[in-house]
Amino acid sequence: MTDVLRRGRASLAFSFFAQGTAFALLVTRIPAIQDHYGLTDAQLPIVLAAVPVLAGVGSVTTEQLVKRIRPSRLLRWSQPLVLLALLGAGAGHGIAAMAAALAVFGLAVGVLDASMNMLGVSLQRTYGRSIMLSFHAAYSLGGIVGASLAWAGAHWHLALWVSYLPVVAVLLPAALVGSLWYVDGKAAGAGTAGAGTEGAGDGGAAGTLVFRLLLPLCLVMTFAYIGDSTVSNWSAKYLQDTLGSSEQLATVPYNVYMVTTLLGRAIGDVGVRRFGAVAVVRLGALVAALGFAVVAGAPGAWAGMLGFTLLGLGLCVLVPQTFAAAGRLFPGASDAAIARLNIFNYVGFLVGSPLVGALGDAWSYRGAMLVPMVLVLVTLVYARSFAPRADRYGGGHERPRTADVGRGSNGV
Repeated sequence: MTDVLRRGRASLAFSFFAQGTAFALLVTRIPAIQDHYGLTDAQLPIVLAAVPVLAGVGSVTTEQLVKRIRPSRLLRWSQPLVLLALLGAGAGHGIAAMAAALAVFGLAVGVLDASMNMLGVSLQRTYGRSIMLSFHAAYSLGGIVGASLAWAGAHWHLALWVSYLPVVAVLLPAALVGSLWYVDGKAAGAGTAGAGTEGAGDGGAAGTLVFRLLLPLCLVMTFAYIGDSTVSNWSAKYLQDTLGSSEQLATVPYNVYMVTTLLGRAIGDVGVRRFGAVAVVRLGALVAALGFAVVAGAPGAWAGMLGFTLLGLGLCVLVPQTFAAAGRLFPGASDAAIARLNIFNYVGFLVGSPLVGALGDAWSYRGAMLVPMVLVLVTLVYARSFAPRADRYGGGHERPRTADVGRGSNGV
């Protein structure tokens, strides 16, 4: 393994961390954003839905852009845009300023999420072993840091821009410097710029993206994010209103979920190398389903907390492994496959919270928790899609291959 690959891996992990921090700072301060801009309860859902919709547009655009521009360059410039848009959302005045900031945030996030995972998949192929979960562990760590900073800002009643400015001031220059060492992996069929060229091939080996073959992974991605958005949007309300916890205790499940997500991802690559992606995905789906079952049947708050703990350990492996599987399934068109797959990240995010809310109001919140449980179990049907060729990476050994450093012919 060369120093180029080590630096490339570290810089990409920092990018995931920065994105996790920025996203957490936005979503955990939504009440403050609503107050800052005077949004009504009727306007807020429209604003919240607009961000993932625009992120989906950004991901679709990325699929076309990577035919001419390397993912490392797209990531290099989309990450500063996300951070500046976050600051703009906290510092703006008036609905127009908020709409502009959140529009830039949404579009840039779509490009950022897609390009980050493109680089992660190609770098994993260059390494020759599973490392994708470690990048998403960095994202989870960033989410914990961002949520903690948001809590501090709310606790000290800081203005949004005061909370956001120090974070942006630290992360933006660090991300720009780190971007000098991004690596565009060029292992066989890695799907870097230009890999979207159409051609005959089996399952994308020659650069053809066959959506019918990608569809099972798209469904898994959607189901995983329905589960994730259920926890992030409903865990506190469920614990307090359904399980009778205190308001203070109701804030704990999401933090527990984030910590167990981090722990699961930190060790998940070892499991993939030892047992293969199919086994890890199956286990993750079963643990997540058990978590939802425990939450739905919990007699009290602490049993509910156990369920949310299991959810973190189960759901944490699904998204990183889905991106990795898309790269293996379409080795000649992995960038296009990942950009297309990334759209279903936002589909799940959009569907999950309203679905559980509607079922909870019409039926019961205990019953509503069974719906994401069933959807996660459907992942078992598609588990073989996670190993279209080789189910594991060889023996834990790295296989260094040709790599392009981000500051080479890309420019800065």
